[in-house]
Amino acid sequence: MIAMRGPSTSYDLKRAVNHSVGYFWPFPHAQLYSEPKRLGELGLLDLEVESEGRRRQTYTITYEGRDALSAWLAEPTTEQLQVRDVAELKLFFGEFAQPEDVLNLAREQILQHQDRIEVYESMQARFSERDEVADRMVPLQLGLELEYAALKFWRKLEKERSSQ
Repeated sequence: MIAMRGPSTSYDLKRAVNHSVGYFWPFPHAQLYSEPKRLGELGLLDLEVESEGRRRQTYTITYEGRDALSAWLAEPTTEQLQVRDVAELKLFFGEFAQPEDVLNLAREQILQHQDRIEVYESMQARFSERDEVADRMVPLQLGLELEYAALKFWRKLEKERSSQ
């Protein structure tokens, strides 16, 4: 993220993550404070601390950091897609739920996926003409496809369960 946006404080990173990778790679925000320090200790980031005032800590990527990023991006990825979906977990244990609970879950998920699609489509409309972020729009398309698939699934389940 620092390579992408330039010198950043942990707070800057938090804001940037919330508007980008946070949509598909959630993690504790405390990592945005601990991880830059760790990467600095490894020589992958430089740290500049204000001498007065709030004494903000601003991190900048080093040449070694850029090399490490390039090496990581070149590595093959063999991990499967990971999904941590509470709604799907509730469906797994659905045999212990009341029928109306599953129906309500489906209806709630429909609204949530419709909202997320709206957010993603808005982002797509806002940034699709900007060549400098074209590569960042590719994962957004994947996110949209996953949201469309989830919405289709929950709508089908809602239809099946409401007719029972």
